[in-house]
Amino acid sequence: MVPIGSLGPETMLRLVFAIALGLVHLFAGRLGFGGRIPRSRWLSAAGGVSVAYVFVHLLPDVGAAAATLEAYGTSTAFAEHHGYLIALLGFVVFYGLEQLARRANTGSNGDEESSGTGVFWIHVGSFAAYNAIVGYLLWDRQLGNLFFYVVAMALHFVGIDDALRTHHGVTYHRRGRWLLSAAVIAGFASGYALEDIGLLIAVFVPFLAGGIILNVIKEELPADRESRFWSFAVGAAGYAALLLFV
Repeated sequence: MVPIGSLGPETMLRLVFAIALGLVHLFAGRLGFGGRIPRSRWLSAAGGVSVAYVFVHLLPDVGAAAATLEAYGTSTAFAEHHGYLIALLGFVVFYGLEQLARRANTGSNGDEESSGTGVFWIHVGSFAAYNAIVGYLLWDRQLGNLFFYVVAMALHFVGIDDALRTHHGVTYHRRGRWLLSAAVIAGFASGYALEDIGLLIAVFVPFLAGGIILNVIKEELPADRESRFWSFAVGAAGYAALLLFV
């Protein structure tokens, strides 16, 4: 085990960011604007921020993932599309998980154990892997200013927390949020332990981009959520401008 005191200042900063992200799920339920219909303006704005980060910072890196994958011997006739195919995979995987959770949750009360144990662990376990990727990417030096990444992901986590509480209620509060918090730290620790992380970053960046787009849009588009378009638009435009000009 590496003593905390032996870590350099850059590593310590990344560790602080990982801990901050891990704490989001533990305290998001206390913010008081989750589970509302119409949807909270703050959640819609947070969704806009997350999507802006994907389009401004993550998607430009998706094409670069193909070059990295090719360097690891994955060259094929479709090499230039690998990054985009992985992004598509992330989108489809989380769409499938959402459908699974919605069907299991039909007719249930969110205050009870709203879906079967198996569905709960598949759903939350998948988001734990998702959070681990977010923690792992704290080591990606191509992200630029990590503060903007952490802010975007923290706001995205608030939206995820709200969605999982809606699907799984008390079960998520008692177990799921702890797993998601721990997953961020586990992903960060994995990135620290591995010396050559270029290949995994090339896979994780596009997968995360596809997942974020799906997980934001699925909360904003349904008519029954009565989402706040202007809050979403302001969040997206404001954060995009911040990323471009700061």
